[in-house]
Amino acid sequence: MESLLGWISQYGYAGLFGLLLLGIVGLPVPDETLLVFSGYLIWRGRLDPRLTFAAGFAGSACGISISYWIGRTLGRPFVQRYGRRLRITEERLDRVHNWFVRIGDWLLAAGYFIPGVRHFTALVAGMSDLEYRRFAGFAYAGAAIWVATFLTLGYLVGEEWQAALRLVHRYTLVLVLLALAAGVVYWFRPRT
Repeated sequence: MESLLGWISQYGYAGLFGLLLLGIVGLPVPDETLLVFSGYLIWRGRLDPRLTFAAGFAGSACGISISYWIGRTLGRPFVQRYGRRLRITEERLDRVHNWFVRIGDWLLAAGYFIPGVRHFTALVAGMSDLEYRRFAGFAYAGAAIWVATFLTLGYLVGEEWQAALRLVHRYTLVLVLLALAAGVVYWFRPRT
């Protein structure tokens, strides 16, 4: 991980862009760590906040778009060829598409905050033939919120960025589950 942080220190915005692109596509890159560290570098005055946000957003948006297009172009042929072995059928893909049309697009936005989920939502969205405009609206909004959140965290905690990151990793799942529960309660509340 130290070498990745060195990339950000040495290459700045281009390093952040490239690493986030690769991380969102699915390579094992500690995305949140990079963003919090970049927020710390903003705090130190080594990076400009606007350019850092732009590089982080662009890397995330490009990475999730590549995953979407991989799912869209290679997904169905892969399922048709190997789906039986993986117990994936055309009917299941149709169900996933219908699910995405109803509520899955929100997972594109919120999925950034759930480790491991952000890497697959775009692939599944592409495989289920979710329209690009709908995909982009939710995925890019999620990218902007996610990048802003972790850059801000790094900026606010300054020198304590590593301790804050440990807390984030420890409580991310709990916070996401609480947010999902609140969303479900809100969605199903009685309307007057």
